[in-house]
Amino acid sequence: MLRALVESLTETAVVVSDRAGVIRAVNAVITSWAPRLVAGRVLAETAPAWLTAADASGTATAHGGMGSRQVTARRAELPGGHHAWYLTDVTDARSTDRELRLAHGRAEFLAEASAGLLSSLDPRTCATATAELAASRLADAAVVVSPPDREGLRLTRAVTGRPGVEESALAADPAEVPGLAEALTGFPPPPSRRTDPVRAPDWLLPEGFGTPVSLLVTPLPGDAVPAGALVLLRRPGGPFTVEEEAFARVFAARAGAAISASVRYTEQARSAAVLQEDLLPPRLGPIRGTEVAGSYRPSRETLRVGGDFYDTYPAKDSDGESTVVLGDVCGKGLEAAVLTGKIRNTLSALRLVETDHVRLLTLLNHALLDTAHTRFATMVLAGVTPLGRGQVRLRLTTGGHPAPLILRVSGDVEEAGTSGTLIGAVPDVRATTFTTVLQPGESCLLYSDGVTEARGGVTGREFFGSERLKTTVADCVGMPVESLVEHVEMRTTEWLADRPHDDIALVGVAAPRGTVRVR
Repeated sequence: MLRALVESLTETAVVVSDRAGVIRAVNAVITSWAPRLVAGRVLAETAPAWLTAADASGTATAHGGMGSRQVTARRAELPGGHHAWYLTDVTDARSTDRELRLAHGRAEFLAEASAGLLSSLDPRTCATATAELAASRLADAAVVVSPPDREGLRLTRAVTGRPGVEESALAADPAEVPGLAEALTGFPPPPSRRTDPVRAPDWLLPEGFGTPVSLLVTPLPGDAVPAGALVLLRRPGGPFTVEEEAFARVFAARAGAAISASVRYTEQARSAAVLQEDLLPPRLGPIRGTEVAGSYRPSRETLRVGGDFYDTYPAKDSDGESTVVLGDVCGKGLEAAVLTGKIRNTLSALRLVETDHVRLLTLLNHALLDTAHTRFATMVLAGVTPLGRGQVRLRLTTGGHPAPLILRVSGDVEEAGTSGTLIGAVPDVRATTFTTVLQPGESCLLYSDGVTEARGGVTGREFFGSERLKTTVADCVGMPVESLVEHVEMRTTEWLADRPHDDIALVGVAAPRGTVRVR
């Protein structure tokens, strides 16, 4: 009756044994899975080891393989000292679970990889991160090969479990590794290529790695051009599977994008640095018979350039007039700096053909109005002529700019009597020129409105203002012109107290002090 009942079960595999471990009944399902399990034979001699162990220990549930199947077995006690094992095929469920865990692990790795790759905009750091990440998950070793440059191929090698990376630049032929040359030059990226590891040259392998048993070359696609190639190396353990190759390409796509972005950023930063260097106010050259000093502070310290500028143009003749200019372009940042460069270049050319300040400003105004720029500028021109005996004649002309301040040896501070219209704003320029003579030890300060409009004080909203500036200048009587500029800059900085500010430019012009008696 027991045997008939068991044999009638068609949905679940069943095997029944007695206290002695002898099989008493099986159904057709279990027989198709394990033909050796038949009634009358001993379970321990015919069942898989995992089921035999579970049967001997009295375990209620067990898992294991049965042929090509993955099986879960559950024990049930029966009358008369018999017990039954009900076996369920869980192959598909286990496979799905394994695939889900694998997909989850790969997703976590890609998230970690993205964070690591995007943490730096330095190409070398990105290549290092790519090699280390690949060696930690995709292979026993990984080599990032950068596109050839003047130093040849750049290689970054990482080995699983080995700290750090190996870096080298060498004159090697990528064609020695099948598929590598195509990965370094092809766009769109060629497919990954599995290569005979025996053909791998010594220069490609990490030191002490030995001969790999499997080698995979995967392109690192970049922005319109390849970012390099990733070479994966495996020790004994089997070749790369199709799934592993596909996952390596997904990782390589992210790594290539990160490396390409870092290279592009580095090139742009290098170009910006070259351009900024040319746009920065120059070191003020010496002017015969005159002391000159300058200071510049952009509105954004990280940018280094802005809308304020100054220049000196020494006279060609020993008794000729030199020119000092300080200007302020409307706005700040890179856009204002571009117009600043145009104005400086235009002034440098115009002063060779025109010495009259008003006509010079008129020519500059026409040049700015003829461009697509909608910004205007203010500036002050100072014609500097040494007269001998420590005296210096100044011709001062402003175009919409704050009038210079003159510090007399008596300690009095005078505002130069010059004014004028903005440059690049209206067709007709109107300006007046103020002429004065500096006695030995006297100074003239040219400044931008970033000084007087610096906000600070108790409320943080009060302007530094013209009167406070005059008082600050008066405190510098008898000082060298470098000290005058430094003192005004220091007081302005203290007033700002790290608050946002406009560009600030200062230029001091002084007659040589000699023996000066301060009253």
